Amino acid sequence: MLFSSFTFVFQFLPATILAFAAARRHSPRAGIMVLVGASLVFYGAWRPVYLLLFLASVLANFSLGLAMDDPARRRVVGMTGVALNLSLLCFFKYTNFLLDNLRMVSGASLPFADIVLPLGISFFTFQQIAYLVDVMRGAKVERDIVSYTLFVSFFPHLIAGPLVHHAEMIPQFKRGRTGRSALLAARGSAIFAAGLFKKVFIADNLAQFANPVFAHVDGGGAVTASWAWLATLAYTLQIYFDFSGYSDMAIGLALMFGIRLPVNFRSPYKATSIIDFWRRWHITLSRFLRDYLYIPLGGNRRGASRRYANLMLTMLLGGLWHGAGWNFLVWGGLHGAYLCVNHVWLMWRPERKHRPSPTWTGRAFGWTLTFIAVVVAWVFFRARTMAGAGQLLCGLGGVAARGDAYVSPGILRVMDLPLMVGAERLLLIGWGAALVALAFALLLPNVPQIFRYHEYRRGPESTALVRWRPNLAWAVLTAAAFVVSLLGMWQRVEFLYFQF
Repeated sequence: MLFSSFTFVFQFLPATILAFAAARRHSPRAGIMVLVGASLVFYGAWRPVYLLLFLASVLANFSLGLAMDDPARRRVVGMTGVALNLSLLCFFKYTNFLLDNLRMVSGASLPFADIVLPLGISFFTFQQIAYLVDVMRGAKVERDIVSYTLFVSFFPHLIAGPLVHHAEMIPQFKRGRTGRSALLAARGSAIFAAGLFKKVFIADNLAQFANPVFAHVDGGGAVTASWAWLATLAYTLQIYFDFSGYSDMAIGLALMFGIRLPVNFRSPYKATSIIDFWRRWHITLSRFLRDYLYIPLGGNRRGASRRYANLMLTMLLGGLWHGAGWNFLVWGGLHGAYLCVNHVWLMWRPERKHRPSPTWTGRAFGWTLTFIAVVVAWVFFRARTMAGAGQLLCGLGGVAARGDAYVSPGILRVMDLPLMVGAERLLLIGWGAALVALAFALLLPNVPQIFRYHEYRRGPESTALVRWRPNLAWAVLTAAAFVVSLLGMWQRVEFLYFQF
């Protein structure tokens, strides 16, 4: 069930809010149980058979946590649990990838496994692995099955994050203070509307200039530099507004029930270095990779060479987490290399002892270099084939990888792009939309900042020029954004991160 669907907005969400409000009048515990039931219905609405798999995963991990209450067998049980979770994830996500590579290497005629990837399996598996590892490290074992189930299944973050931590969620459920404030509900509704607008109005419209071009190069064609750069920039902004829009909607939905989710994006395209970018992009995944992979591998405690090896391995696995394909490995490897170069530069730059703060020209150069590096890496992330990524990169450089397959803007029908407004005008419209979206990403505060949510409540970033207030003007603006989003919801474009 998509957040940007009429079924969710006009049926599931109102029914859940009313049931939650009615149950809370009886007791806070009853309200929590309503959220558990609603979350299971939300997950099972797609393919009910996978609800059984999800429940089995929750019950198994909860039982493993209880079994680790005995210190003598804590490590054995915990490692077994981690292995079982990874085995489940690998079976559903990487079986066909492994079979494809075995076919290519051996030439054997291996069968194709007809496996449908369960929604959100990467997210709820990682959350439960983090729980088991923390218990192994001495964290308190969770004994309340209802709170644990809601921690894993809470529908705002269940499908595509944020990747939440048990220590920041379960205590909220147990405090029993959910859903008491009308102001909290109003703030949550406005954040949800803002996220919906970002996804439906901005991201889905940008997709129209990215999807056909990437489909064309994946099919073996080539594109001109103008279309290659437009498609790449459009996708760069599409994935940001799509995923950050989803995260904003998740935050808003959770606030409607008095629950606070972590911020997942802090204006990542404003970053002036790759290190800064990964402190701003998909923050909860970066936190997981740091705490449960990079640091256990040794982090930066065993010398520079080991640090760079750990960075590279962490980012390669982070790329593979996003999808079973060599293109995701290349994307992760590129970001691993970027991070290594960034750390080397910080260590050896000549002015580091004399000029700790970069000048405005240094910041501008750092932003330009970072943004171009991120844009180039997105080519591999978006392309379905390595050949397609190569074709688009050639287009970015103004070179046709295959001369006779070169496509000029004048024959866009080969690319299956709309022609009713003309090729040149369509190109201008696309560039205009992409540049306006880029200006939004760079010049405006992000949604949590506008609403002074969570860590934006205090500090220098809390003084944004645009700030939400519970008044009539903001109510009208929220309603307008919601209505515009409803009009765009007729075109069904799924969230990008659902496939990861």
